[in-house]
Amino acid sequence: MRGDYTSATVVSTATNYIMDKGNVFTHTFRSYIQLRENGSLNLKFWHSNAIDSTWDMGQVAVGSQLGGEWLIEAAFVADGGKTPDGKVVEGSQIPVTFAGKDSKKVTPGEKFYSDEVSIHLPEGHYLSFTWTITTCSPGKTYPFNVEQMLVTAYDAPGNLAHQESATSFTESENMLVFPSYIGYKKDVGEHIVFLGDSITQGVRTTKDAYEYWVARIAAEMGSNVGVWNIGSGWGRAYDTATDGSWLYKAKQGNKVIIALGVNDIDIGKRSAEQLLTDLTTIVSKIKETSPSTEVTLFTVPTFNFSGEQENVWRKVNHTILTHPPVGVSRVFDVAHVLSQAAPNDHLLKPEYMSSVYDPHPNGLAGKAISDAFMSWYRRHYGDSVLV
Repeated sequence: MRGDYTSATVVSTATNYIMDKGNVFTHTFRSYIQLRENGSLNLKFWHSNAIDSTWDMGQVAVGSQLGGEWLIEAAFVADGGKTPDGKVVEGSQIPVTFAGKDSKKVTPGEKFYSDEVSIHLPEGHYLSFTWTITTCSPGKTYPFNVEQMLVTAYDAPGNLAHQESATSFTESENMLVFPSYIGYKKDVGEHIVFLGDSITQGVRTTKDAYEYWVARIAAEMGSNVGVWNIGSGWGRAYDTATDGSWLYKAKQGNKVIIALGVNDIDIGKRSAEQLLTDLTTIVSKIKETSPSTEVTLFTVPTFNFSGEQENVWRKVNHTILTHPPVGVSRVFDVAHVLSQAAPNDHLLKPEYMSSVYDPHPNGLAGKAISDAFMSWYRRHYGDSVLV
């Protein structure tokens, strides 16, 4: 997504699930997003009809699996107002078109752009995106993100994309159906892509608060630096190493920051050697596509591992810190930021836990990571592109 456009939001819309129904249906989805800049904007939407990362053990959705055939009946952007309450500001809806048409049939695995659309969004207002989707067959059709909601969204049965009111819409739970990328016309000094799992996505932080570490880093860097968050809940390095839809997105940055490994060690049961091989493959595939792309690798975040999983975690992080994969320009030790003092450094600091039982980093941890990362970033890069 380089060139004239950069990501307009830090919200990740990476896909990790797919709609699977026994019947054909029509449904409308309306989401509210805070943009990195408001005012007069020229927007384009890009979409990839494929699943980025595996959900659970892949019973329904597997990384790089293609979506099915479906139809965009209509799509609109609008001023969502100051409160994401299901309606949009009266008279503010603007149609989103595709090659000059209001509707578009989407084919399996297709990647496509919308036409450019211009909108004026007052400061403090949300961008609302609404689209109606009709499936073309029973079974698996369109990919979406099934994690905890980090933004407010609504959905309703039927073709209601044109409707300004909240009538018939209900608030969505664990279902963000949204284009893969919102770009706005902006000349930026860097295009940074953050590739990671739910910790990068920001899962377990407060809805609409933008308090996770990627959001905080983007705010600190300022709008002269492009930031695209493609963190995906339950994502793992071996999903990315297949060189499918997820890694395709990562390759769009001229800087790629990788924070993977928790789910490989946990649900993936990968050995240290397997995980390090997958990370090496990811880096090599990025560098093959664009040798000038700069890759930063994070250590595997602290996640309260014990037993053999703790041993794998320690071995992987020791290797990342001492002998990172060929092609890695720099390493950032995020585990050190999150960890308790040794010998309990495999445990997250209690104040950073999202709950007593959940080691996903909370908003306070997001600030700690952002502060440490920005200090590290300025030491290595200076402030030349930051505002």
